[in-house]
Amino acid sequence: MATGLKKKEKPECKYGSQCYRKNPKHFEEYSHSSDDDQIKEQKDKYGPSKKKPKLEDSIRNTNDVSKEVASKETGLSGDSPSPASVPSCSISGGTEEHKTPLTDELGIDSPDDPRENIRCKFLVEMPDDFYEFWEFAKSLNSKCPSAAFAASLDLHLVGPYDLLAGKKGQKNGKRKPNYLRHWRYYYDPPEMLTIVKGDDQNQFHLGYYRDDPKEMPAFVVSNSAAENCVLKPLGENIFAAFNSLMEEKLKKTADKSVLELQNKLKSWAKAHHFSLETKTAKMKARDKKAVCKCFHGVGVVVPVDKNGIGYRPVPESHSSFKNLLKKIKDSTTEEERKVNFDPVMELVMCVQFANDECDYGEGLEMGLNIFSYGGEVFHKIVLNLLPLAYQLLGRNEYADVIKAHLERRRHSAELSELD
Repeated sequence: MATGLKKKEKPECKYGSQCYRKNPKHFEEYSHSSDDDQIKEQKDKYGPSKKKPKLEDSIRNTNDVSKEVASKETGLSGDSPSPASVPSCSISGGTEEHKTPLTDELGIDSPDDPRENIRCKFLVEMPDDFYEFWEFAKSLNSKCPSAAFAASLDLHLVGPYDLLAGKKGQKNGKRKPNYLRHWRYYYDPPEMLTIVKGDDQNQFHLGYYRDDPKEMPAFVVSNSAAENCVLKPLGENIFAAFNSLMEEKLKKTADKSVLELQNKLKSWAKAHHFSLETKTAKMKARDKKAVCKCFHGVGVVVPVDKNGIGYRPVPESHSSFKNLLKKIKDSTTEEERKVNFDPVMELVMCVQFANDECDYGEGLEMGLNIFSYGGEVFHKIVLNLLPLAYQLLGRNEYADVIKAHLERRRHSAELSELD
């Protein structure tokens, strides 16, 4: 009898039998449908939970988040909150705290070795196809390899290629170049690094996409930032991506110059053993590792152990989550925006529960989706979600990238930091 009475005295969890928390302590403190079976199942499957850094700023400062109504985007009055502080944290298998190196006359580290120079400025290593494509471009236009594809395809090599071309920031008394923002378009997530720019109207561009900054790229993607956030994989390397674009162009017009260029590219790629497939076995294997699809379309890959620890889904469908974000963005008063933020803040609390129980992928998924939706009003909450998610996953470099990007995120095609 005493045991039954004790069970009835437990407060009822608001999510009832639909609760998705995994911490056995939660099941001991709150009542659910079929409690006894759930407690046993959770204890057997997951064991004791481990506490991790919290999203205290996001959860505690709901009012501050709603005061983004004072942003330039909305023009509404209100006090602007101070930038959110992100707790530092480390986990087993993660990297040491990352700091961007700054040393030359412009305040930026510039090693003599080209590969190391790029790594220092962009915080990632470039794959062999990147450097080989530069050699291919030089064979087409030795004086200006960056413009080798301008006449036939309206494409220019940019980003890290600017360093191979010898471009440097201008020491003109203005702000120093930030390479983490160099040719970073509005919807480019930290996982994407632009290497090719196309027409300015659609803001078409290509970039390497890698899930972890310590790994080589998984594939090359395209995006038209003036249209949407969608990333389209074009191949495992830049040769495959260019070949895919030329195939599309040749379907529309029998341009001899493009056909000749394609033949040269195919010969060069074959001689240096670069696949021209748009969907390789390696890319398919990566797709199978993706734990979810994000708004940008290429999914999220995070470590998940045999017990499923590492990821849990955001408890909202894409369509319903977009509706929540739309209500916030369309709010016309501070009070309305504050009310509309409440459901999103509940989801932020779910991310905290997930982080407590080592499911770091949920915070990454939610942060990337809010970033991809776009809007200055969401920058503070993105800064509370993504840097922490990247730190917990040992992807500290991406925490630096998202913070640099949101300091000067622009709907623009003029994104060079070296002009």
